[in-house]
Amino acid sequence: MTLNAILEKIQQELSKREEVREEVQKSMRKATRLSKQAIQVTHLERFDDAKEMLKEAKQLFSSLRETAKNYPYIIYSGSVGAAFEEHAEACILLTLIEENRFVTPAEISVPITPYVLSLGDVIGELRRRTLNMIRKGNVQAAEKTLELMEQIYSELTALDDAYIIVKGLRRKGDVARHLIEITRGDITIEVRRTALEQSISKLEKTLEKENKK
Repeated sequence: MTLNAILEKIQQELSKREEVREEVQKSMRKATRLSKQAIQVTHLERFDDAKEMLKEAKQLFSSLRETAKNYPYIIYSGSVGAAFEEHAEACILLTLIEENRFVTPAEISVPITPYVLSLGDVIGELRRRTLNMIRKGNVQAAEKTLELMEQIYSELTALDDAYIIVKGLRRKGDVARHLIEITRGDITIEVRRTALEQSISKLEKTLEKENKK
Protein backbone atom coordinates (compact mmCIF):
# COMPACT_ATOMS: atom_id res chain seq x y z
CA MET A 1 0.00 0.00 0.00
CA THR A 2 1.35 3.40 -0.88
CA LEU A 3 1.80 6.13 1.69
CA ASN A 4 -0.89 8.15 -0.02
CA ALA A 5 -3.37 5.28 0.38
CA ILE A 6 -2.39 4.84 4.04
CA LEU A 7 -2.90 8.53 4.78
CA GLU A 8 -6.19 8.54 2.94
CA LYS A 9 -7.50 5.73 5.15
CA ILE A 10 -6.25 7.61 8.22
CA GLN A 11 -8.07 10.73 7.04
CA GLN A 12 -11.30 8.77 6.64
CA GLU A 13 -10.95 7.34 10.14
CA LEU A 14 -10.25 10.77 11.62
CA SER A 15 -13.27 12.22 9.85
CA LYS A 16 -15.44 9.42 11.23
CA ARG A 17 -14.11 10.02 14.73
CA GLU A 18 -14.92 13.71 14.44
CA GLU A 19 -18.48 12.90 13.38
CA VAL A 20 -18.86 10.58 16.34
CA ARG A 21 -17.39 13.18 18.71
CA GLU A 22 -19.79 15.87 17.50
CA GLU A 23 -22.77 13.54 17.80
CA VAL A 24 -21.75 12.53 21.32
CA GLN A 25 -21.33 16.15 22.39
CA LYS A 26 -24.78 16.95 21.03
CA SER A 27 -26.32 14.02 22.93
CA MET A 28 -24.50 14.87 26.14
CA ARG A 29 -25.60 18.50 25.96
CA LYS A 30 -29.18 17.27 25.69
CA ALA A 31 -28.69 14.83 28.58
CA THR A 32 -27.25 17.64 30.70
CA ARG A 33 -30.16 19.92 29.83
CA LEU A 34 -32.69 17.23 30.72
CA SER A 35 -31.01 16.61 34.06
CA LYS A 36 -30.97 20.32 34.87
CA GLN A 37 -34.67 20.53 34.05
CA ALA A 38 -35.31 17.49 36.24
CA ILE A 39 -33.67 19.31 39.15
CA GLN A 40 -35.88 22.34 38.58
CA VAL A 41 -39.14 20.36 38.56
CA THR A 42 -37.98 18.26 41.53
CA HIS A 43 -37.86 21.46 43.59
CA LEU A 44 -41.46 22.03 42.50
CA GLU A 45 -42.20 18.46 43.64
CA ARG A 46 -43.28 17.45 40.13
CA PHE A 47 -41.63 14.09 40.61
CA ASP A 48 -43.27 12.29 37.69
CA ASP A 49 -42.06 14.98 35.28
CA ALA A 50 -38.55 14.70 36.71
CA LYS A 51 -38.58 10.93 36.26
CA GLU A 52 -39.59 11.26 32.60
CA MET A 53 -36.78 13.70 31.94
CA LEU A 54 -34.25 11.45 33.64
CA LYS A 55 -35.57 8.44 31.74
CA GLU A 56 -34.92 10.26 28.46
CA ALA A 57 -31.44 11.25 29.61
CA LYS A 58 -30.73 7.64 30.60
CA GLN A 59 -31.58 6.52 27.05
CA LEU A 60 -28.96 8.92 25.72
CA PHE A 61 -26.38 7.40 28.06
CA SER A 62 -27.33 3.93 26.82
CA SER A 63 -26.66 5.06 23.23
CA LEU A 64 -23.36 6.51 24.41
CA ARG A 65 -22.25 3.14 25.77
CA GLU A 66 -23.02 1.49 22.44
CA THR A 67 -20.96 4.09 20.62
CA ALA A 68 -18.13 3.71 23.11
CA LYS A 69 -17.71 0.08 22.14
CA ASN A 70 -16.08 1.24 18.90
CA TYR A 71 -14.81 4.59 20.14
CA PRO A 72 -13.90 4.13 23.81
CA TYR A 73 -11.99 7.42 23.97
CA ILE A 74 -15.25 9.40 23.96
CA ILE A 75 -16.00 8.25 27.52
CA TYR A 76 -13.17 10.49 28.71
CA SER A 77 -14.35 13.67 27.00
CA GLY A 78 -15.34 16.59 29.22
CA SER A 79 -18.93 16.76 27.98
CA VAL A 80 -19.53 13.13 28.93
CA GLY A 81 -18.23 13.54 32.47
CA ALA A 82 -20.26 16.73 32.97
CA ALA A 83 -23.42 15.03 31.70
CA PHE A 84 -22.98 12.05 34.02
CA GLU A 85 -22.35 14.39 36.93
CA GLU A 86 -25.49 16.45 36.27
CA HIS A 87 -27.53 13.28 35.83
CA ALA A 88 -26.26 11.82 39.11
CA GLU A 89 -27.05 15.07 40.92
CA ALA A 90 -30.62 15.06 39.60
CA CYS A 91 -31.16 11.39 40.48
CA ILE A 92 -29.73 11.73 43.98
CA LEU A 93 -31.77 14.86 44.73
CA LEU A 94 -35.02 13.37 43.43
CA THR A 95 -34.62 10.14 45.41
CA LEU A 96 -33.64 11.97 48.58
CA ILE A 97 -36.68 14.22 48.45
CA GLU A 98 -39.20 11.64 47.32
CA GLU A 99 -37.93 8.50 49.06
CA ASN A 100 -35.53 9.81 51.72
CA ARG A 101 -32.67 7.53 50.62
CA PHE A 102 -29.49 7.63 48.55
CA VAL A 103 -29.28 5.92 45.17
CA THR A 104 -26.10 3.99 44.34
CA PRO A 105 -23.94 4.65 41.26
CA ALA A 106 -24.94 1.22 39.90
CA GLU A 107 -28.63 1.95 40.39
CA ILE A 108 -28.48 4.98 38.11
CA SER A 109 -25.71 3.61 35.84
CA VAL A 110 -23.26 6.43 36.59
CA PRO A 111 -19.47 5.99 36.99
CA ILE A 112 -18.20 6.50 40.52
CA THR A 113 -16.17 9.67 39.84
CA PRO A 114 -19.07 11.82 38.57
CA TYR A 115 -21.27 10.29 41.28
CA VAL A 116 -18.91 11.42 44.03
CA LEU A 117 -18.50 14.86 42.47
CA SER A 118 -22.25 15.28 42.13
CA LEU A 119 -22.74 14.85 45.89
CA GLY A 120 -21.02 18.19 46.44
CA ASP A 121 -23.51 19.85 44.10
CA VAL A 122 -26.44 18.11 45.78
CA ILE A 123 -25.55 20.05 48.92
CA GLY A 124 -26.11 23.27 46.98
CA GLU A 125 -29.52 22.06 45.79
CA LEU A 126 -30.44 21.10 49.35
CA ARG A 127 -29.56 24.62 50.45
CA ARG A 128 -32.01 25.88 47.85
CA ARG A 129 -34.65 23.55 49.28
CA THR A 130 -33.85 24.76 52.79
CA LEU A 131 -34.43 28.37 51.79
CA ASN A 132 -37.75 27.39 50.23
CA MET A 133 -38.73 25.74 53.52
CA ILE A 134 -37.79 28.87 55.44
CA ARG A 135 -39.88 31.05 53.12
CA LYS A 136 -42.84 28.75 53.73
CA GLY A 137 -42.32 29.05 57.48
CA ASN A 138 -41.40 25.38 57.90
CA VAL A 139 -38.28 25.78 60.02
CA GLN A 140 -38.38 22.20 61.28
CA ALA A 141 -38.17 20.82 57.72
CA ALA A 142 -35.39 23.30 56.96
CA GLU A 143 -33.41 22.02 59.95
CA LYS A 144 -33.81 18.41 58.79
CA THR A 145 -32.57 19.35 55.32
CA LEU A 146 -29.57 21.09 56.87
CA GLU A 147 -28.80 17.89 58.79
CA LEU A 148 -28.81 16.03 55.48
CA MET A 149 -26.40 18.58 53.99
CA GLU A 150 -24.10 18.09 56.96
CA GLN A 151 -24.31 14.31 56.65
CA ILE A 152 -23.27 14.36 52.99
CA TYR A 153 -20.40 16.75 53.70
CA SER A 154 -19.20 14.78 56.72
CA GLU A 155 -19.16 11.46 54.88
CA LEU A 156 -17.57 12.94 51.77
CA THR A 157 -14.72 14.53 53.73
CA ALA A 158 -14.08 11.18 55.43
CA LEU A 159 -13.00 9.80 52.03
CA ASP A 160 -9.34 10.77 52.27
CA ASP A 161 -8.30 8.85 49.16
CA ALA A 162 -11.12 10.32 47.09
CA TYR A 163 -10.04 13.85 48.02
CA ILE A 164 -6.62 13.06 46.56
CA ILE A 165 -7.71 11.02 43.54
CA VAL A 166 -10.92 12.73 42.37
CA LYS A 167 -10.02 15.99 40.69
CA GLY A 168 -12.24 18.87 41.77
CA LEU A 169 -13.66 17.17 44.86
CA ARG A 170 -11.69 19.29 47.32
CA ARG A 171 -13.00 22.50 45.74
CA LYS A 172 -16.56 21.21 45.86
CA GLY A 173 -16.02 20.29 49.49
CA ASP A 174 -14.86 23.81 50.30
CA VAL A 175 -17.91 25.29 48.58
CA ALA A 176 -20.20 22.84 50.38
CA ARG A 177 -18.74 23.75 53.76
CA HIS A 178 -19.39 27.43 53.07
CA LEU A 179 -22.97 26.71 51.97
CA ILE A 180 -23.62 24.73 55.13
CA GLU A 181 -22.30 27.55 57.30
CA ILE A 182 -24.46 30.24 55.71
CA THR A 183 -27.50 27.95 55.68
CA ARG A 184 -27.08 27.33 59.39
CA GLY A 185 -26.94 31.10 59.83
CA ASP A 186 -30.12 31.57 57.77
CA ILE A 187 -31.99 29.05 59.92
CA THR A 188 -30.70 30.60 63.15
CA ILE A 189 -31.93 34.02 62.04
CA GLU A 190 -35.35 32.59 61.16
CA VAL A 191 -35.63 30.77 64.49
CA ARG A 192 -34.82 33.98 66.37
CA ARG A 193 -37.23 35.98 64.22
CA THR A 194 -40.02 33.49 64.86
CA ALA A 195 -39.30 33.50 68.59
CA LEU A 196 -39.36 37.32 68.61
CA GLU A 197 -42.68 37.41 66.76
CA GLN A 198 -44.15 34.95 69.23
CA SER A 199 -42.88 37.03 72.17
CA ILE A 200 -44.32 40.22 70.70
CA SER A 201 -47.64 38.50 70.02
CA LYS A 202 -47.73 37.19 73.58
CA LEU A 203 -46.92 40.64 74.95
CA GLU A 204 -49.65 42.24 72.83
CA LYS A 205 -52.22 39.78 74.12
CA THR A 206 -51.12 40.41 77.71
CA LEU A 207 -51.38 44.19 77.24
CA GLU A 208 -54.76 43.79 75.59
CA LYS A 209 -56.03 41.86 78.60
CA GLU A 210 -54.63 44.49 80.96
CA ASN A 211 -56.35 47.29 79.04
CA LYS A 212 -59.70 45.50 79.26
CA LYS A 213 -59.57 45.44 83.08
